[in-house]
Amino acid sequence: MRKENVKVIVWGLGAMGKGVVEMLLNKKGVDVVGAVVRGDKIGKSMYELTGIERGDRPDLIAGSYEDVIKEGAADVVVIATDSYTKTSFDKIKYCLERKINVVSTAEEMAYPQAQSPELAKELDRIAKENGVTVLGTGINPGLIMDLLVITLTGACIDVESIKAERVNNLSPFGPTVMHGQGVGITVDEFNRRVAENDLDGHIGFPESITMIADALGWKLSDEIKLERAPIVSSVYRKAPYAEVKAGDVAGCNMKGYGYVDGELKIEMLHPQQVEPQLEGVNTGDYITIKGTPNVNMQITPEVPGGIGTIAMTVNMIPHVINARPGLKTMIDLPVPRAIMGDMRELIDSE
Repeated sequence: MRKENVKVIVWGLGAMGKGVVEMLLNKKGVDVVGAVVRGDKIGKSMYELTGIERGDRPDLIAGSYEDVIKEGAADVVVIATDSYTKTSFDKIKYCLERKINVVSTAEEMAYPQAQSPELAKELDRIAKENGVTVLGTGINPGLIMDLLVITLTGACIDVESIKAERVNNLSPFGPTVMHGQGVGITVDEFNRRVAENDLDGHIGFPESITMIADALGWKLSDEIKLERAPIVSSVYRKAPYAEVKAGDVAGCNMKGYGYVDGELKIEMLHPQQVEPQLEGVNTGDYITIKGTPNVNMQITPEVPGGIGTIAMTVNMIPHVINARPGLKTMIDLPVPRAIMGDMRELIDSE
């Protein structure tokens, strides 16, 4: 077994970053050795910033990325700040050039070759040049609507079409996600932002659809089609990072379509909103594969998005450390699994 604990730096202490820190602090064989923040948070205790009980642990002062991320400082940096490959690129590059592996929660980083192939090639080059690995992962994209789908096709002789649907509760996520989903705004504002391409909805359909197609050997023939529609609340709703008045938008009903030779092969439906139970909406994850044989899977209620993203991020750390250098995706690495023992036992001996 590896003697030294696995050392992790967490970049960003928002909802996801805090959750990653909390999970890591409760695992064996791993230490949080740094926290990267900005602005007036620099110089403050990580425990104060996250609200996590310090107990008898030594204090950890959060700092700027220049001060915290240095060669030899950690095995992995978990970057929990952005959603896009373009906005994540410089942060990831900075870590890779200091010979530290990276796990990113950015949705587009789950399969960056889908929309940013040149940046993906560059990240792969930089990672290999420095002998380290970078992975983007999360609950979705990362598991529910792509890796799990791909895994289930392993029981099929052939596949005719795929439909994945995730009905989920957005409440655990932070302000950035709330803004991107249009939570709390008026319907007119939602429609205006969609028309101006200023409303994300779910980020990750192009990544999930392309990952599935590539894994199965399908060549997508047309541009992936995306649709966004407002989910209008008839009741007042309140979440930790959002408030919705009756008549305003509680979330976004997102749809995505992938075509092969002009035929719809991959369909994705993702209505997500805060506090859906207030209007009798049951959450769940559903996968329908038409093929030989047909496969129908449902998980009810949904695998919680916040907890799931945090867990996927932490549970993939050993696989990233063990991987050959370069840009990796979830179809390149061993399947995720909960780490219930000592994380050091999962690290290949050097």
